[in-house]
Amino acid sequence: MAERRGLLIILSSPSGAGKSTLARRLRIWDTEIRFSVSATTRAPRAGEVDGREYHFITQQDFEARIAAQDLLEHAEVFGHLYGSPKAPVLTALDEGADVLFDIDWQGGQQIRNSVRAEDVVSIFVLPPSIAELERRLQTRAQDSPETIAHRMTRSRDEISHWAEYDYVLINTDLDETEDRLRSIVTAERLKRSRQVGLNDRVRALNSEFESFGETA
Repeated sequence: MAERRGLLIILSSPSGAGKSTLARRLRIWDTEIRFSVSATTRAPRAGEVDGREYHFITQQDFEARIAAQDLLEHAEVFGHLYGSPKAPVLTALDEGADVLFDIDWQGGQQIRNSVRAEDVVSIFVLPPSIAELERRLQTRAQDSPETIAHRMTRSRDEISHWAEYDYVLINTDLDETEDRLRSIVTAERLKRSRQVGLNDRVRALNSEFESFGETA
């Protein structure tokens, strides 16, 4: 039996604030953390591998998964559908493993309202400024100027959901933000409510007190 229940770690942020980099670093820090690979209807970008960054599927396949309730959450983002397959997540939790989600606020909201809401730890990452957010989007050179402008427009709506999260990190310095993220995960793992069999352990200790009194 696992010693604790697994965590559903949700990382959200506007594009360019650093959540994907932080998610990657968190998994390097603890290789036992499992990453929820989302399904998407968008085409792969250069260097992306099916099953690693995303499961690239058709619109028809995605809609069939929604109908079969095979997705833990799903949302439309920039004209494409994204969703988290349910089965591997539930299996990981039952094994006491932590599952990391790199998703937007819509997906985070659905998971927080799911049947496993008590296992959720939600973290929102903010940029130090809007000017810095735009600079990061331009520097990473992944998108056209039109796409960057679209992402910047959308970021205002995304940031408006910051108060729905358990924790908020301002990503001014990536190393410092990573340290704080690690601290959050460590503390959440140690919560009393997540320790499996803790009541039995305490009862065993009390039984030892009784035996101790008899032999004293």
